[in-house]
Parts: sequence; structure tokens; C-alpha cells
Amino acid sequence: MSEVFRALADPTRRRVLQLLQRGPMSAGELADHFDVTKPTMSAHFAVLVHAGLIEAEKTGRTIAYRLKMSVLEEALLGFAQAFGFRITTGERAFAPAKARARKS
Repeated sequence: MSEVFRALADPTRRRVLQLLQRGPMSAGELADHFDVTKPTMSAHFAVLVHAGLIEAEKTGRTIAYRLKMSVLEEALLGFAQAFGFRITTGERAFAPAKARARKS
């Protein structure tokens, strides 16, 4: 889980994840959204792939990236639970277990 949060710590990588919510994009398409060098973007992609947040598919000379939402969801769920939030499937609001117990 620490690799996921290391990847999420960088605003450029968070923006990459936001862009990939729309669907798969090539490395070039993603890089067009940032004012950094291609090697810098490649390094960001590598961190995201290593964390399991995105996956790469190479076709010829083009690399397309796709968001792996389940990994992100699992990390965020684990993080919330570590701080006492009790989340169940289908529940929309996050509430600390103690606060929800008082409401009942």
C-alpha cells in the first residue's frame, strides 16, 4: 500500500490518473497535458505502473495506459479503515465507526 501512496503523493501522477478516468490514453496523449520532458513523464508512468495503479499495453511503437481503478479503490479503502472508518459495499458516505455508532 505504501507504493500506492508514494505514487499518489505527486500532483503530476494524480493528474495522470484523473485523465485516465476518461479511458485509455497513449503516452504521447498524456504527455501533451504537461509541460515536462518525455523522460520525466516516463518516470511518472513507471512509478504508477510499479504501484499497480495503471497498466501499459505496447502496440508497435505506441504505449497505451489504462487506469486500474480496483487497486486505487482497495488502497483508499484500506487507508480509511486504518483510521477507524467502517465502509461497507454500497455505502456512499464515509463516517468514523464511533460517530456512526452514536447516531444509531
